[in-house]
Amino acid sequence: MSQYQYGVLALIALGVGAALLFLSQTGSTTALRTVPAEFGGVSLNVEFATTTADREKGLGGRAALPNNYGMLFAFPKDSLYGFWMKDMLVPIDIYWLNSQGQVVYMLQDVATSSYPNVFYPTTPARYVLETAAGFARVHHVVAGTALLLKNFPIVSK
Repeated sequence: MSQYQYGVLALIALGVGAALLFLSQTGSTTALRTVPAEFGGVSLNVEFATTTADREKGLGGRAALPNNYGMLFAFPKDSLYGFWMKDMLVPIDIYWLNSQGQVVYMLQDVATSSYPNVFYPTTPARYVLETAAGFARVHHVVAGTALLLKNFPIVSK
């Protein structure tokens, strides 16, 4: 084999290794589809939860969350959607966003021990974003901060 072929194999091996490491840290057994976004002035990889099953599972069971990762829960209409920490293994920040993707309410450092408490926004929201705990503090996220995303998911039911 040529040096070029060895180099290509090495890059493939590194990519597979990185993917397996991410999956083992998140506790997921399926490949995650993320899209790039910007939030609080930094790049964020966002995974969508658009079905009832995905929204119910959320980030439950994941052993770790990368600092540049978020899960965006999409709903068919604006409402006061409640969130809890069922099956959560790590604390998170929770942001309720309006239909334009701007933060209308948020909670920081929500502890796993808060389950079975349910947290609601004070203003109706269309989307909810979850990130690793501390993201809001580190990146100065406040009410009005926009999640910049090429296309927000649309949910019909």
